[in-house]
Amino acid sequence: MLTRMLTAFVLAPIPQVPAPPCTLAGPPVDARWSGAIPPASTAEAPLRVVTDVPLPGSASRFDYQSLEPASGRLFISHMGAGQLVVFDVRAGRVMANLDGFPTVTGVLAVPVEHRAYASATGDHAVVVVDDSTLRIVARVPGPRFPDGIAYAPEQRRVFVSDESGRRDVVIDAATNTVVAQIELGGEAGNTQYDAGSHCVVVAIQTANQLAVIDPATATIVRRITFDEAVRYPHGFYIDAPHRLAFISGQESGTLGVLDLRTLQLRQVLPIGGDPDVLAFDPSLGRLYVAAESGVVALFEERDGSLGQLGWYRAPKAHSVAVDPATHRVYLPLANVSSHPVLRVLVPSDSH
Repeated sequence: MLTRMLTAFVLAPIPQVPAPPCTLAGPPVDARWSGAIPPASTAEAPLRVVTDVPLPGSASRFDYQSLEPASGRLFISHMGAGQLVVFDVRAGRVMANLDGFPTVTGVLAVPVEHRAYASATGDHAVVVVDDSTLRIVARVPGPRFPDGIAYAPEQRRVFVSDESGRRDVVIDAATNTVVAQIELGGEAGNTQYDAGSHCVVVAIQTANQLAVIDPATATIVRRITFDEAVRYPHGFYIDAPHRLAFISGQESGTLGVLDLRTLQLRQVLPIGGDPDVLAFDPSLGRLYVAAESGVVALFEERDGSLGQLGWYRAPKAHSVAVDPATHRVYLPLANVSSHPVLRVLVPSDSH
């Protein structure tokens, strides 16, 4: 009798905890702005240069970056060289320069999968890298022009912006295979995961929209449309704890602050021309918006709104990353005295 009871206990299935639902689903919403847009800050951003670290490869364009905070590895897309640079932020040195990433754009480190994912547009594929050995373990074909990358942890799915393909491509992280292709109805900008709503959000730049995707069903469950105040949204960042999204308009040169509870704009602020990558330091509440025009606009978040702190200027400084532990800011610059460098800065007004 006891043996049968123990056997039944051992063989009983472990109950599966259902994944939380995507809570931003709903009818379409128009996020319009009728307020004033303040003048651009004339202040110099409170940033001090620590060093310029020489980077390998050609003096050519960089793109996205992604930091693994636990390991201190910063993955940098060297788009023009077709290489993925791995920088040790603790040692302050390049630890690897990986080949095999033609025209690389987006990159995302996913520590829980022990992987980094990179968009190799020249191969029309997403390249999967083991984050311990730094070896390529898979190439996943499918996107025409892969760009921004997001990861939905509950479903173990990787979502990739297919910019000119006008889709979001969904990859199963367990098998490295494409499991869905979501038609967007316009060119894809960046894609982000919102931990607060358990949804994936993608910018549809030519439709002036954000599309909300349920990662479980891989379907669009809501569209948020902006007016001309935030035009051609491409890069954005979601501050999940404070339920805010910061959306840059490439054509308008503005930053929209979207309240994710009401789905309405709280602010529209000026930024540099042709903005691209955003980075956020949560403990300092500081947002960095880097632009092709060589401007990094710096803001401070307080009580659900942004205050302008100033602009930092560097040639073609359109990619930015920040280490939340040290507050160091990383700007890969394509051409400084004919060589690529990684400019490292720190806030000059914070201790």
